Amino acid sequence: MVAYATVGTNDAASALEFYDALLSPFGMARYFDHPRGGAIYGKDGKTTFGVLAPFDGALATVGNGSMTGFALESRAEVDAFHAKALELGGSCEGEPGLRGPEEMGMYFTYVRDREGNKLCAFKVG
Repeated sequence: MVAYATVGTNDAASALEFYDALLSPFGMARYFDHPRGGAIYGKDGKTTFGVLAPFDGALATVGNGSMTGFALESRAEVDAFHAKALELGGSCEGEPGLRGPEEMGMYFTYVRDREGNKLCAFKVG
């Protein structure tokens, strides 16, 4: 089980503006601002997600093949996540829709944040 995920940022103010607005409709809020720049987000003390300046002080870069997934409560929330990300300046990497065998009910969408980090929102079942 994955306990948390992080994405790097070179512009914490812009990244936090993006993630505050993107995650709050789904009940995720900042737990705390990180002293290195960025913040840690969570919901009900269970899920954590970090937006952080890299520890080594080098520039943050996008991981090729890296992605952070957010399990949401409904297909409507997945649709809303996609729309909100685009509204906030993110880009589409895959429209909301069924993935895999239809009977599995795997509904996913893919976006990139303003710095190119890949995100997924999904509802299974």
